Amino acid sequence: MSVLTAVDLFAGAGGLTLGLQQAGFTVLGAIEVDPLACATYADNHDGVRLWQDDVRHVDGEQLMRGIGLRAGELDLLAGCPPCQGFSTLRTLNGRQAPAEPRNDLVREYGRLVAQLRPRAVLMENVPGLAKDERMDELVELLEGLGYPARSGTRIMNAADYGVPQSRRRLVLTAARHAVLEPAVRTPARPTVRQAISRLPPAGSSGDPLHDLPERRSARVADLIRQVPVDGGSRSALREQLSCHARVDGFKDVYGRMSWDRPAPTITGGCHNPSKGRFLHPDQHRAVTLREAALLQGFPPRYAFRLGRGKLAAALMIGNAIPPAFVAAHALPIAAALRSSHAAGTPTPSLDG
Repeated sequence: MSVLTAVDLFAGAGGLTLGLQQAGFTVLGAIEVDPLACATYADNHDGVRLWQDDVRHVDGEQLMRGIGLRAGELDLLAGCPPCQGFSTLRTLNGRQAPAEPRNDLVREYGRLVAQLRPRAVLMENVPGLAKDERMDELVELLEGLGYPARSGTRIMNAADYGVPQSRRRLVLTAARHAVLEPAVRTPARPTVRQAISRLPPAGSSGDPLHDLPERRSARVADLIRQVPVDGGSRSALREQLSCHARVDGFKDVYGRMSWDRPAPTITGGCHNPSKGRFLHPDQHRAVTLREAALLQGFPPRYAFRLGRGKLAAALMIGNAIPPAFVAAHALPIAAALRSSHAAGTPTPSLDG
């Protein structure tokens, strides 16, 4: 086949779709519930059929009709169910497991795999999901459908796959009637310098994501100036903010990134130095939203809607899946599917 097809569930701002496209897939459809993320996705992927809907309300047969395929004909079903309920920060470093309704969206991914019977699956999430019973249920379901999901589940660092950021993620890849090779690691980890050092000065670049102003109190601005450049931490401060003096953890808050290392994990709080090591390596400010997007691996002109303000845009960027990480794991799927087609392997039947 000259075209490999894919559907992106939980599409967000489009990082997963972009990575699939970079690996050679044609993304026919995407589903996202958040209006701002949908608008951002549409700005960047106008050739994809986009549904603004809750995945829990999506019927697989109707989805297939919407993209002109039948069950069993789709090459790849990919998705990253919202992971806030599984993250170590959300669960206070594992000491508490809140009842998070979005956790059950992992089951919805499994439901749609069972309905669509794609030739291959790709799911990405936080490492904490690996210890959750819902992941065990998903793997068991996929194995029963003919996908070797148990052997295809790994925890890896995006920095080893072309992303200028240390970001540990769980990745599940599996194909029916095809053997997948492992993703190819890059020879060296990309650095903050490689990602953002060539940008023009923030505030006057003409790029809205790079020019949004910061609002800091005089005291906080002074504390930021005290943090040593190129990887310095708040331990060098002459005084500590009272909220941090009372706790022993969260050592990275008010820390600077290092020029010649990957960035720390970019989160939805990436615009706020009180949320992590998000200070620029040598400028007295947090990284801009454009810098954060580049550290996630988005192209320099990838558009993010600012209609709900800086915080909402930062959440879209921090919650995105780095495209290069997706591409690295989708390329072996594409190779296996093309090899399978060339060998004349039949389309998977609906009864397994």
